[in-house]
Amino acid sequence: MSLSTKHGLYAAALLLSAGLGACSTDPNDPGVEYAPEMYESIPYEPLRQTSFNTINPFGINERTPANGTVPRGKLNYYTHIPKDSVRIAERTLTNPYPYTKANLEEGQVLYTRNCQHCHGEKGDGQGPVGQKFKGVPNYSTGAYKTMNDGHVYHVIQWGRNRMMPHGSQVNPEERWKIAMYVHVLQLNNDAADLPKLVKVNAPAPTTSAESGNASQQTDGTNQKAEGEAQAHTGSETPGQGDKARNGSM
Repeated sequence: MSLSTKHGLYAAALLLSAGLGACSTDPNDPGVEYAPEMYESIPYEPLRQTSFNTINPFGINERTPANGTVPRGKLNYYTHIPKDSVRIAERTLTNPYPYTKANLEEGQVLYTRNCQHCHGEKGDGQGPVGQKFKGVPNYSTGAYKTMNDGHVYHVIQWGRNRMMPHGSQVNPEERWKIAMYVHVLQLNNDAADLPKLVKVNAPAPTTSAESGNASQQTDGTNQKAEGEAQAHTGSETPGQGDKARNGSM
């Protein structure tokens, strides 16, 4: 047997033994991994957990954000008004969107998707859920008839009484437009009153992701923070962070 043949057999036997040793009947066992540092990060990554973290609490890579942390591009989601202070919201929050026919009609679409199941098509509290659990208010009676935009916006964001918060489901622009349509139902519980609230006859701006005026639920390409809501100005590139300032303010 030649030397080259002998070395070839040795190499084949070594590769075969390594291959058999890497195999396992356990589906959760990856077997022997060659150079795992090539594809498993040595530094801890918050969104990937491959082993027990000996530094952070509970052994996980993610840490609980500090109190008061606001995600980039989401500043407009925070009005800085306590959730139980609806009276403050009434006095301080103002709707930044004009009462155009397009905005009111979009508010009607958003109301149908997010509110009608409880509050009813006419805003009389007779939606399928409202009929079952009772106690859902009628917008055209009592104090509910005089709720302003700030009141409605705040209640959508934080909820009130048995109504749960919808701030995570409805973005600031959508809340303001729903508030507009609630005023339509405050008149006579009739969607046909919508033209009565049109105050601006100018055409609404084109809805597009580029111009930043698209609604999350009416245009899925929208990624921009919308609506001032007395919360300063949101990021121009939500989800991507702000542009570097190079140490300048």
